[in-house]
Amino acid sequence: MSKTLSFRNVIWLFLVTGLINFSCNNSSSSTSTSKDSTLTTATDSNGMARADASNHPKELQPAGPKPVWAPDITPPMQAVIEKLVSYGDSPIVKLSAVDARKTHAPADAVKDLMQQNNISAPPLLSDTTGQDIDVAGGKIHLRIYTPKSGNGPFPVIVYYHGGGWVIANLDTYDASARSLADQTGAVLVSVAYRQAPEFKFPTAHNDSYAAYEWVVKNAASIKGDPKKIAVAGESAGGNLACAMCIMARDKGQQLPIYQALVYPIAGYDFTTPSYLKDTSTKPLNTPLMKWFFEKYLRTPADGNNPLISLVKANLKGLPSATVITDEIDPLMSEGLTLSNKLKAAGITVDYKNFGGVTHEFFGMAAVVPEAKEAQSVVITDLKNAFSK
Repeated sequence: MSKTLSFRNVIWLFLVTGLINFSCNNSSSSTSTSKDSTLTTATDSNGMARADASNHPKELQPAGPKPVWAPDITPPMQAVIEKLVSYGDSPIVKLSAVDARKTHAPADAVKDLMQQNNISAPPLLSDTTGQDIDVAGGKIHLRIYTPKSGNGPFPVIVYYHGGGWVIANLDTYDASARSLADQTGAVLVSVAYRQAPEFKFPTAHNDSYAAYEWVVKNAASIKGDPKKIAVAGESAGGNLACAMCIMARDKGQQLPIYQALVYPIAGYDFTTPSYLKDTSTKPLNTPLMKWFFEKYLRTPADGNNPLISLVKANLKGLPSATVITDEIDPLMSEGLTLSNKLKAAGITVDYKNFGGVTHEFFGMAAVVPEAKEAQSVVITDLKNAFSK
């Protein structure tokens, strides 16, 4: 469960707001049921700092030589990884899911680097509220970000966080969610789908679709425009966002008008070039991806399901897409393949790969320049889709 903020944390959150996150972390449980209204005037509950587009801090410099696994890593990205390593956590692949959720994340590293370098952030532009909804076999929680100014109706983004369907939660990704909401002027609904190994495939996918369906039916009640709903997600959340488009098409449901897929899990093939290359990269590598799959899939056969292996799915008729990948990431190859498959299916795609950065870089705009650029691409594409 997300923890109620202490007075000390509130002060910290007021000073440092969030745009740093990590899908492979969090000491909170998999389903967030925090009092979302406690975050309305400050930041996410982890004190993560949100990037300021007008704030250009001095470039962070690493302390040591570049790692063997990343000869092209940028200095700021390396500084984040060095800080992450300095915490001394056991590798996630050696832990249970419960213990893995307690490890440090790049989010913690960025927060510490921001404190050390006196990097500030602007005030937030969105308020948050919480909503529990019924799903098959239980309930899930939604965190709803609403622009502070204006009466709407606003466009809507349904957002799915990362974590390999196993770890991380709404708080872990509060930073990215806030950035997308603030910079697009949209209502954003962040989905706390149930996670593995407690809930195996296809629970996270079914929960995510149920949340999308709820938003379609209830957009007006949250100041949203039901005709302008997009989906977005990072890593496992990128997989879910695209899978939701497939499910909506196949079920005859209203399709999202756009999909933003940030380093999505899109296949179950460990022989791709990036899987073969990135066996020891941080924070994500090939063994860790196998660990995620072992936790979420019922059997290896699930890996060939088109909702997991998006690159093998029928992609015709899906919405236009932005696909973001990064160089130092076992998922890079399948992200590129998915982009090409979408194009081959007649879908308009804006594909960008960012060199010198690792998986999870997207939420690090406070300290990693490439993250600001990637966010700008996604936000521009979403705003263009909403304007039509």
